[in-house]
Amino acid sequence: MTSTFDVAACVIGAGPVGATLAATLAAAGLPTAVVDSAPLPPMALPDFDGRAYAIALTSKRLLASAGIWDRLPALPGPIHRIRVADGRPGEPASRLALMFDAAEVSAEPFGYMVEARSLRVALNAALPRLPNLQVFAPATATVERRAEGATVRLSTGAVLNARLVIAAEGRHSPLRRQAGIRTTTLDYHQIGMVGAFAHEVPHEGVALEQFLPNGPFAQLPLAGPGNFGTAAYPHASAFVWADRTAIAQRMLALDDAAFGRELARRLGPHLGAIRPIGRRWSYPLSALLVDRWTDTRLALIGDAAHGVHPIAGQGLNLGFRDVAALAEEMIAAWNAGGDPGGPAVLARYQARRRPDTLLMLSGMHALERLFGNDFAPVRIARRLGIAAVDRIPGLKKAFARQAMGMGPGVGGLLAGQKLGTSGG
Repeated sequence: MTSTFDVAACVIGAGPVGATLAATLAAAGLPTAVVDSAPLPPMALPDFDGRAYAIALTSKRLLASAGIWDRLPALPGPIHRIRVADGRPGEPASRLALMFDAAEVSAEPFGYMVEARSLRVALNAALPRLPNLQVFAPATATVERRAEGATVRLSTGAVLNARLVIAAEGRHSPLRRQAGIRTTTLDYHQIGMVGAFAHEVPHEGVALEQFLPNGPFAQLPLAGPGNFGTAAYPHASAFVWADRTAIAQRMLALDDAAFGRELARRLGPHLGAIRPIGRRWSYPLSALLVDRWTDTRLALIGDAAHGVHPIAGQGLNLGFRDVAALAEEMIAAWNAGGDPGGPAVLARYQARRRPDTLLMLSGMHALERLFGNDFAPVRIARRLGIAAVDRIPGLKKAFARQAMGMGPGVGGLLAGQKLGTSGG
């Protein structure tokens, strides 16, 4: 017998962005379904796999509103300061550095380093406990969209009648392709390498953004000690390292000892001796922008809608900003007795997200072009520029607030607003 459900929203894809949107809508009282091809069972904390997310302060507030943050099983690592420097592998970083201190703009950190395994466990724990949320995983979906609504037929035999379908299936979104939404991509001819390392000296909550000729290198503080390493290496940090494709492929082929030496050449000596921990992850780097964020009864969020260079670690946070904007528009329509998936809601969502995404994409692209060369006059000019920003308090504070996600006009869920609920 076929089971049929009426929902305000059906989220396809239960990754961090899709699952957070589903939890946010359900917590606000909207009947919601989330569908994913992989199972989402309750799980004990698995072994550390080397992956961690940089969660901006505003994204943390969103996760807290959705009831996810308090379910994190492992302590997040706060980022209290960020040091920005220009350098070359194997050479000391320029002393003309820029230091951002969160205490100068807020009582809270810039953000937090959250292990990927920890966020997954928190999401898996939160989703089944929300009374307005139904989870279908593992399941695949066939979607039919019409002006009056959408029908989602699942491989389990269930049928969902939805006011809105949300594509959260990632960069190669089938729903986006089905809607005929065109994309523009830019290949950076780089590979991003992600992982973690243990080290001797405490990081004291300081992150490093080191601009190198072939791509940026970031060190990001993980919580501890006590979670990683040994007595000799009691502290841990994550790294995000972008390099030219050929160089990155050579680095990835190295054993742990040799890879650790290459990490140290880019990191510098300030954390003492280091050793890699967990797995290494890698992916080709390219920018992606969609022509439009919406179609009839369809909205794109997260990597289905955009992709930026990881130069400032803002990719996931952009996805969370999609979640906040779409959730706020849908909740407002639902609470007013309106259509949470209608054209007006979708138009407002796109109007909110397009400018912010374009600004972030163009800004990350400009940074990559400015810092991604070793031409001596440009190198000298950018080092002087970094030093100049460090001496202009107003500009420095504006950059610091942007790193927290607190750009112009940020409010609502990203500002810590609590979810209101009512019938619809």
